[in-house]
Amino acid sequence: MILNERDTDEGLLVSVCDPDIVGETFEDGPVSLTVDEEFYGGESASEDEIIDSLARCSVANIVGDDAVGVAVEHGFVDEENVLDVGETRHAQLLWL
Repeated sequence: MILNERDTDEGLLVSVCDPDIVGETFEDGPVSLTVDEEFYGGESASEDEIIDSLARCSVANIVGDDAVGVAVEHGFVDEENVLDVGETRHAQLLWL
């Protein structure tokens, strides 16, 4: 998986995606999701590094079957809140 962390005024912004979907666009009716390298590009990361990052973030954008699966498996995202967009899955995480 690919992990990107950015410090913002509102806290840590994390993006996680499966490596094979960077640059792809997925559509489902009026919904379109582009896995833009500028936003999702980063370093290859292990599952443990992804879990650590999601635990520390304020906001996360997660795309791809594997990446979303990790977020769901470890309780960061509820399965019922995951969107199927075309041939991939997408979830957002916001800690309040």
